Amino acid sequence: MQDWTEKYRPKTLDDIVGNEKSIIALRAWAASWNNKKPKQKAVILSGRPGTGKTSSALALANDFGWIPIELNTSDSRNAEKIKKVATSGAIHETFTDSGEFIPVKKGGRKLIILDEADNLYERTKKSEKSQNDLSDKGGKKAIIDTIKVTNQPIVLIVNDYYSLIRGSGEILKNKCKLLKFYDPYPNQIGILLKKICANENITIDIKVLNNIASRCKGDIRSAVNDLQSISLNNKLINSKTLNVLGYRDREKDIFTALREIFKTKNIKSIRESILHLDLDPKLLMLWLNENIPKEYIDRNDLVNAYDKISLADTYLGRTFRRQYYGFWSYACDIMNSGISLAKTHNYPNNTYNFPSWLKERKKVKSKIDIGLIISKKLSSDTHLSLKKTNNVFLPYFKNIFQNDTFFAIKMKNKFDLTENEIEYLLGKKNAHKIKEIFNSSDVDKIKTIETEIGQTNNRSFNDKKENAQPSLFDF
Repeated sequence: MQDWTEKYRPKTLDDIVGNEKSIIALRAWAASWNNKKPKQKAVILSGRPGTGKTSSALALANDFGWIPIELNTSDSRNAEKIKKVATSGAIHETFTDSGEFIPVKKGGRKLIILDEADNLYERTKKSEKSQNDLSDKGGKKAIIDTIKVTNQPIVLIVNDYYSLIRGSGEILKNKCKLLKFYDPYPNQIGILLKKICANENITIDIKVLNNIASRCKGDIRSAVNDLQSISLNNKLINSKTLNVLGYRDREKDIFTALREIFKTKNIKSIRESILHLDLDPKLLMLWLNENIPKEYIDRNDLVNAYDKISLADTYLGRTFRRQYYGFWSYACDIMNSGISLAKTHNYPNNTYNFPSWLKERKKVKSKIDIGLIISKKLSSDTHLSLKKTNNVFLPYFKNIFQNDTFFAIKMKNKFDLTENEIEYLLGKKNAHKIKEIFNSSDVDKIKTIETEIGQTNNRSFNDKKENAQPSLFDF
């Protein structure tokens, strides 16, 4: 039986459910390619799964007569694969499936679609020698390089926009147009489901239709799958048929899971919460570690809870060291159920904090990334390796940058420093100078100042020479 999500995938942008503003902007961006290459040669479609991002990209290609070239970056996370498929397709002219050549001048274009572009793992540790680690290296750089040289439109599809741009500075922000996709309204999804039912000759209770459209929480793919599930060998659907699906709560999030662990001792309910949460156990452990002392006031409960989280950490460590994921379930049960059963009192707390360790790590990583970007700019001029520039030269450069505004302005223009990079070089104490330096771009003024400084230095040198006592070498 054919999958309905593919069977009823929109063939044109007019059939996309919801996100009208983003669809209009996407169509306008595509139309700009008919005149000349736009400034932003790539577009990022960002939003939750099931909101129509991939369908919009394919429908766009169909509307404009472009040949789509799809690459799922989570399947092939390596620079070589991206360059081979995406970059090659982005540079060269277009051929149809039958081999007919269509030049760009006559409207022949390809649409490069990079799905799950935010799932690129930029691992660069030399000590990690596994094949997977090596293949992950440089994927994001390959995407940026492709966008720089492309002669064809590119669509990047992401669930998390900030995961994509993290570590790329301002490059992806400046070179890509961002279009956000939001959850469609239930009535919009209901209209689509009604059309499918009519096409499949299915008689369905309107209440059931509205129920499916509402419970999917904006996930169109999920709604269509639900409809197909209850329609299997059944052309008449009423409220009793709907019970086959059960209830799937897609709004289970980390805070709900924490409340289940801290407020109940229902192991089955806790397991279901964690299952719906779909979060790495190591991240969940950070959330629990942060909030245990906030929740458990009794000292014995606190000790018992930390004892369980310590034991779970041991099992997680064995999981990764031995690559035996049978320990994973033990670690999760010890951590979640163990912490829940550790309490002997009911506590009034109902608010939970984001892990402070993650916040600090994010700040430190961001600073390290900016420092490396600046070091790359400097290393070509200093003729030093990136490592030596970052560890030895950069601290001296920062010191001069902070204490000499003229030098800072000159370096800003020379290396095209961004506002974030200037902020990094100045530090907190000199934050008030950021705007002054960033907005200064008068090169002629700088040259005049350099000339004046040079003349002053020459006069000073000549004065010293005239007033100096004669030496043996003057005769």
